[in-house]
Amino acid sequence: MISRRFFIAAGAATLTGARSALAQSTYPDHTMRILVGYPAGGGVDLVARLVADPMREVLGQPVIVENRAGAAAMIAAQAVAKAGNDGHTLLMAASGEIAVNKHLYKEKMTYQPETELAPIALVGIVPCVVVVADASPVRTPADLIAFAKANKGKLSYSSSGVGNPQHLAGELMNKMAGTDVQHVPYRGSAPAVTDVAVGAVTMSFSSLAAALPLIQAGKIRAVAVTSRERMPQLPDVAPLSDAPGLAGYELLNWFAMFAPASSSPPILARLAEVMPQIMQRADIKEKLAIQGIVSRSMTDAELRAFVRSESDKFAGIIQEANITLGN
Repeated sequence: MISRRFFIAAGAATLTGARSALAQSTYPDHTMRILVGYPAGGGVDLVARLVADPMREVLGQPVIVENRAGAAAMIAAQAVAKAGNDGHTLLMAASGEIAVNKHLYKEKMTYQPETELAPIALVGIVPCVVVVADASPVRTPADLIAFAKANKGKLSYSSSGVGNPQHLAGELMNKMAGTDVQHVPYRGSAPAVTDVAVGAVTMSFSSLAAALPLIQAGKIRAVAVTSRERMPQLPDVAPLSDAPGLAGYELLNWFAMFAPASSSPPILARLAEVMPQIMQRADIKEKLAIQGIVSRSMTDAELRAFVRSESDKFAGIIQEANITLGN
């Protein structure tokens, strides 16, 4: 005989399923916002605006991009982390505010990325490009390491600031290869690569978007990339991991979309279904490539594991190199 308890349990399951289906079918029901922790015109901002129209087409509601720059992008990240559970406020983020800053700012951070932000979709990876002056004898990753070892303590590399992926890429090279190239932080990527061209610093770990104009002008040369694979935009430039002592080397910036972790499972599932489909569009991939972003597909579960792994990697580099915000 089927018990009364069975009917109660079955009814509850049916009701829960109906509520989940209803939440997903009515989501979104008003304007959505994508918060960006950087000024308009930067890489993260451009990516957010790139996906806003396709999201509107698929989800049927307006999607606006809102810049809340400041505090190393943590103002925007905190706002989304505390935004509630309706899934209408999302975050387009780089690796810094998700996986780096907590190891630099520590108790000063007012949100917990791993518990308050749910990974939705990876937009793409942003390898650093290692550039030298055109007059430099360095042309390959092996040349770079040999030159650094022959001139230990005499060389320098620039980046766009302290504690960012470009800075950490150089520190990881020093750690793995036993080199001693000194970091020189700049306020932004443009002056960091410009000073390579004029010889003020030996090399730079830069985004492709910042370095490409000077590469095309013949003033600097790309000699390595920090991804394990060659970048489609620079097919003749080998990975830094090809150099002796750097097997397995990889250091990336990356862009991804996040939602408040408190959002209901059906809403998170809907976003995790829609966003990867948008990122696979040929026109989106082409526009990402122009910005030096390499498309890479991941499920939301894979992205969660990737973010955790990247955070652990960044933590190790920061600790090993004794990087603080005063350095």
